[in-house]
This record gives sequence, C-alpha cells and structure tokens, in this order.
Amino acid sequence: MRFDRLTGKFQSAISDAQSLAVGRDHQYIEPTHLLFSLLNQEGGSIRPLLTLLQVDLVKLRAQLSEQLDKFPKVTGMSADVQVSQPLTKLLNLCDKFAQKRNDSYISSELFLQAAIHDSSQLGPMLKAQGLTEQKIVEAIEKITGGQKVDDPNAEEQRQALEKYTIDLTARAEQGKLDPVIGRDDEIRRTVQVLQRRTKNNPVLIGEPGVGKTAIVEGLAQRIINDEVPEGLKGRRVLALDMGALVAGAKYRGEFEERLKAVLNELAQEEGNVILFIDEMHTMVGAGKGEGAMDAGNMLKPALARGELHCVGATTLDEHRQYIEKDPA
Repeated sequence: MRFDRLTGKFQSAISDAQSLAVGRDHQYIEPTHLLFSLLNQEGGSIRPLLTLLQVDLVKLRAQLSEQLDKFPKVTGMSADVQVSQPLTKLLNLCDKFAQKRNDSYISSELFLQAAIHDSSQLGPMLKAQGLTEQKIVEAIEKITGGQKVDDPNAEEQRQALEKYTIDLTARAEQGKLDPVIGRDDEIRRTVQVLQRRTKNNPVLIGEPGVGKTAIVEGLAQRIINDEVPEGLKGRRVLALDMGALVAGAKYRGEFEERLKAVLNELAQEEGNVILFIDEMHTMVGAGKGEGAMDAGNMLKPALARGELHCVGATTLDEHRQYIEKDPA
C-alpha cells in the first residue's frame, strides 16, 4: 500500500503510533498503537465517529492502554520499529475499502471499519462495545456526508461548522447568554430584514461597544423562546470564529479551504442556519495573498445564490473604508 495515498491525518496518526512504539520499547507497530494514536488525535475523524456510535471513549482508551502494557518490551534495540503483520493486513484492507468507495485518498475512519476484522487485538474489543461493520459503515456515511475523499486534507475540512463557528442558539439554550434589554426595535428590524425574499442579509452598523453583538444574541434567545415568525423558527444562529479560521493557516490557500468547507456545510444546511459575522470588515482582505481571493469575494456568490443567510456587524468608519467602496 502506498503511504502517499493516506490523508494527512492518517499519515500523522501512523507517525504518532511509531513514536508510541519507540517510547514503549516495542519492536512492532501494532493495530493497538494506531487506534490509540487515532483516539488521541485532535481534529481527526475517529473520535467524532466513535461518539456517533455511542462508544465509551474513556473505557476504550483504558482497554487500549492495558493492551499496550501487555506487548513485550525489547531493550537495546535501535529506534527502527517495523509495521507488524496484523497492521499491514488492516492497512491493506483500508486500501480495499477506499477503492470500493472510489476514494482518491484513504481516510482514517476506514481503519475502524478494518479494525472490526482484527481477530487478535481490536476486533473483540470493538465488538464488546456493541459495534458491527454495518453500524460503522453507516456512521462513516454520516460523517463524510456521502462525499468521496478526493483531497488529502479532507478530514480537516469536515465538521467545519463545529470547528470554526460558535453556536449562539445552543449557548442561549444553556443559559450562557445575558438577557438583552432595550434593543427590541433593533431585534425586530433584524427579524424583518431576515424575512425578506431577497436582500435579506442585515448589517448592524454602530460605534464599538454599543451592543451590536447583543442584538444577535437577543435574536438567538428569541428563536429558542419561539418569539419569532414562522419562517425563523428552528433556525440556528452561528457566529463565525475568525480567530479559529485564520489560526495556523500558514500555507497559501489553507484559509480559503477552511472557509470553503464552512460554506459547503452551510449550503447543506439548506437555509436553516443564520451566520453572524462580527467585525465583518475583517473579511475584506482576510486571507488575501499573491494569487489568492479574499474572504469577502468568496462569500459573494453564496450570498447572491441565497445559500448563505447572514447578519454582519461593523462600525460606521470601517463600513465606509472597506465595504462601501466595493461596488458588488
């Protein structure tokens, strides 16, 4: 199996599994090393997949750790550990599953599907948690949204809304938002604009600290309390987290890929999400580099097609400086 056909997250997990084997003086990288590494990986697919399958992650991690302690230690060996025969079989099985799905790259969630066939280490452990291959395949379909894996960064781009937005309606439901007082007219006007068929993306303009963000929080609270017209009932208000979106995007096109993943997921929501962009002037020019498109221009087609329902907030000076001068 060619390792360059693995997604970035899967390659990273195999490197972590190798480090784990070296650190514990094990001669071989076993399936247990790899699943343990995948389970501890930030931003990977295995944890969300197992959560969807209602697996007890703490119990599974403890069982894997127990299994790792049982492997024989080899002292005086060089750091050159090898991939074990059982792991090679499982990786080849992942390759086979990817080909069946017509995926260009092999993503890490396929390892869980392969692991259920491991009779010695992982299979019995996963079956004891009530997993079957059929359940895993169905969960993989949900996680991938039925889409093919045609990009080595496909796993990072999944669940983009969870990673790069803050759910204000969920926070309102949990009572984490302060009550909004004295902003009834502005909230009513925002609701009125959102209800239009076209030109339905309001922008809140005001000086810093006057409570623009509070208006959107008030809207989220009204949606939770069913105090909105029928057309807005059941909608989610998500605030775009520009810090998370830009953080660590060091390569050209990485920021655009993240934003595109957010827009793709919003399109799949079919209008059930209202996106709040605070300090929206920062979107104009964000991510722009040589030959790159800024975030504002990426949003325009989605806004024009009506796929993106949006509320913006900015100050009057910055609206004049950045947004007003753009004829589109």
